[in-house]
Amino acid sequence: MSSTVELTKENFDQTVTDNEFVLIDFWAEWCGPCRQFAPVYEKAAEQNPDLVFGKVDTEAQPELAAAFGIQSIPTLMIVRDQVAVFAQPGALPEAALTDVIGQARKLDMDEVRKQIAAQQAQQGQQAQQGGAAEA
Repeated sequence: MSSTVELTKENFDQTVTDNEFVLIDFWAEWCGPCRQFAPVYEKAAEQNPDLVFGKVDTEAQPELAAAFGIQSIPTLMIVRDQVAVFAQPGALPEAALTDVIGQARKLDMDEVRKQIAAQQAQQGQQAQQGGAAEA
């Protein structure tokens, strides 16, 4: 039995909402590096049974790939508490994948949310200032 979950537009939101830590491998059957990365990803899934390891077939799910602006595959994305905390194209070697998972586990999500809120507030202020200058 595979330890990874096939993600589709039907189950994607639910999976990300229901689980605080989801890894997503954007891949396609024709992509050589994707096929090389698959066993590395499967092994990581087996070693981290408490995390959800999802796969998105970009051929079958073009809307999901487009929604996340996936330009090249494989792309690994990590979502914690519905926030994408990591996204990187390229097949990661096993050690790098282990390291990335470890770093994502250590993230202080309260801190991450504060940073996002600060960025959004800053963007909002810039938009308002831009609007005032045009008036």
